Amino acid sequence: MSTTTIHQAKTNLSKLIEQAERGEEVLIARGKTVVAKIVPVSPAPKKRKLDLLKGKFRLGEKFFEPLPDEELDAWYR
Repeated sequence: MSTTTIHQAKTNLSKLIEQAERGEEVLIARGKTVVAKIVPVSPAPKKRKLDLLKGKFRLGEKFFEPLPDEELDAWYR
């Protein structure tokens, strides 16, 4: 991890970005106080497939039938 001043960072921004792309972190200081950090960006997570379980199980016809009144009453108490 290297430390650079704001002035040096303005002058060498491309080089600092290349360092970050290699996985290094660069600290930027105002005087002796560190005020910022350039870090590599992690890759975006892979998109999930919505049909991951497609074809793994089936719902029977009974699943779509209305619930009996006593079960419905239990849900709405």
